[in-house]
Amino acid sequence: MEHNNQEQPYIEPDTTTETTPVKTAKSETWEWIKALVIAGVLVIIIRWFLFSPFIVDGDSMRPNFQTGERLIVNKIVYDIRSPKRGEVIVFHAPEGKDYIKRIIALPGETVRVTGDKVFINGQEIDQPYIKDAIEQAKKEGHAYNTLSDFQEKQVPEGEIFAMGDNRGNSKDSRAIGFIPYNKIVGRAEVIFWPVSKISFIHF
Repeated sequence: MEHNNQEQPYIEPDTTTETTPVKTAKSETWEWIKALVIAGVLVIIIRWFLFSPFIVDGDSMRPNFQTGERLIVNKIVYDIRSPKRGEVIVFHAPEGKDYIKRIIALPGETVRVTGDKVFINGQEIDQPYIKDAIEQAKKEGHAYNTLSDFQEKQVPEGEIFAMGDNRGNSKDSRAIGFIPYNKIVGRAEVIFWPVSKISFIHF
């Protein structure tokens, strides 16, 4: 009988075991702290440098904006480009308050307000944002703008002329003068409160 005396190869036994790292309570707490710090920094950046909330206070922008409505203001848009006619802005007023108004005239343009009509460089402009209000006032037998007229003036460079949509009840450029760019906080972008009024202001 034959015997196979050939030596079998030696196989090193596998002594490794599969382990799953387990986070200790201390390391998990540290991860949460880091996440909260990062979130806080992002909130600060967004709040102070990019966007800011604003609460409408007063009737100067009726019928399009009501007291108590909350808006998001874009604070960087005018660092990228110049303001445009018709945009709703928030700016620092001389009284130390922040006002919300609509841009009517731009630097270098002449502006004149006669009753409900607004003239830019001698041409009457369309005002779709208060068209219905003007028509309703006409039906009632009076002008929508009950304040005095604004005699023609040229808007200086680096400034804008702004008015409230509620032309008969708005303290705006007709009274406080032109608004320098460096006083503009930003462009109102979104109504976010009340929930029933959530909408974009500019399209």
